[in-house]
Amino acid sequence: MQFKDQLDFVRQHIKKNKLRVFMTILAATMGTAFLIVLASVGFGIHDTMRKEILDNRVVNEIEVYSEQMDESTVEKLKKRDHVKAVVYRQSMNLQSSTNLDGFEGNQQLIITDFKEEGKVGFALKEGRLPKSANEVVVGSHFAQNLIEPGEDPELPVTYDGELIGTQFTYQMGLYEEQDLFPEETAFTIVGIAKEPAKDWIQDANIYADESIIPSLNQIYQANVEEPDGQLFYGNVKMYADKLENVKTVSNALKEEGYSVYSIADQLEQIDVFFLAFKAGLVFVGTIAILIASIGIFNTMTMAVTERTREIGVMKAIGASPKLIQRLFLMESAWIGILGTVIAVILSYGISYIANLVLPMIVSAALSEEDLGGMNVTFSIIPWQLVLIASAISITVAMVSGWRPARKATKIDVIQALRQEL
Repeated sequence: MQFKDQLDFVRQHIKKNKLRVFMTILAATMGTAFLIVLASVGFGIHDTMRKEILDNRVVNEIEVYSEQMDESTVEKLKKRDHVKAVVYRQSMNLQSSTNLDGFEGNQQLIITDFKEEGKVGFALKEGRLPKSANEVVVGSHFAQNLIEPGEDPELPVTYDGELIGTQFTYQMGLYEEQDLFPEETAFTIVGIAKEPAKDWIQDANIYADESIIPSLNQIYQANVEEPDGQLFYGNVKMYADKLENVKTVSNALKEEGYSVYSIADQLEQIDVFFLAFKAGLVFVGTIAILIASIGIFNTMTMAVTERTREIGVMKAIGASPKLIQRLFLMESAWIGILGTVIAVILSYGISYIANLVLPMIVSAALSEEDLGGMNVTFSIIPWQLVLIASAISITVAMVSGWRPARKATKIDVIQALRQEL
C-alpha cells in the first residue's frame, strides 16, 4: 500500500466518526493551548523583569567597592584588559548651598572625569559636557529644587528661567556649624542631564569636572583647622568593552579582594529562577495534555474494536503487522497534529487579548493609569515554547495510539473474519 493510499485510508475512517474525532481533537487542543498560555505567563513576567532591571541601566557596568579607593587605584583599573572606561564619582560630606538669581537650593556636588563619562555616553537633555573647571552639568530637576526665599513652604516658587549659560554660586560648610564657609565658587551651566527613566527618581545634582578639586580643597583647608579624614569619598563604576567580558572582569576583581556588583550577576540569578519557574509551568501544562491523551486512547481503542473485521481482511490479503500499526499511529498522530495547530493559533489569540485587556483591568484595580510607570507584558509566546508544546502534544498523541495500534496487529485473522458486520 502506497503512502497516498494510507492517507486516504486514515481520512475515510476519520470521516466515519466525525463527532468522536472532533471531541478528541478538541480535548487535545485545550490541553496544548493550556500548556502554551500557562507557560507564556512565565515568559511574559521574565521579560518584564529583565526590561525593568535594564531600564536606564548599562548592561556592561560594574560597580567596584574598596576601602583603599583613590586616584592611583582608579588609574590601575583603567589599564586592565577588556575595560572601556572607569568613572570615579566623588562627593563631599559637607552641607552645601547654591544661589542662582536669588533662588536658593542645597544640591549635591558630584566630581567626575568627563573624559571617562564621555566614553560611556553621559546622557544630556541639552547642552554639552564641561571643558573647564568652572563649567558644570546639572541634573534635570536642578531648577525645581531652586526656591525663592521667604515664600510659603507649602507653595514654593521655583526657578523657571533658562539654565544653559547661566552662572550660579556654590558654598559649602560643616554640618556641625550653622554658617557656611565665606568663599563662594562660581559655576557656569553648560549642560542639563537627561531625565531618569523612573518617574519617582529626581536628579538635582551638580556634575563638575575633577579639575575643580584643588580649589575646593583649598577652601576646605582654609576654614578647617584640623581636617578630620578625607574631604572626598566616592564610588567607582567600570565599563567592560563587551557584555560577554563583564563576568571575566568581575571575577578577576573579586579574586583581588574588591567588592563587585554588576547587573549581569543579577540577571543571571533571575534567569536561573525563571528557568525553573517556566519549567514548572510547562510541567503543569503537560498534565493537561496527559489528561487529553486519555480521550485519544479511548478513541483509538474503539476504532480498533470497530474495525476488527476490516483488520482481518487486510491481514488475509497480505497486509503486514507493521502496516496495520502504522495506519493507526498515523490516525492518532493526525489528531495530535491538528489539535496542536489549532492550539497554537488559539494561544496566540489568547496571548494578544491578555496583553491588551489585563493591563486595563489591573490598572483599574490599582487606580493607576500606567501601572506605576511599568511596561508590563503578561504573556509572551516564543517559538521555542511552540516547539516544546508541539513536541509534547504530538508525542503524547503517538504514545496514546501506540497501545491500540499494537492491539490491532495481534488480532487473529480467523476470528476477525467470523465477526459479523
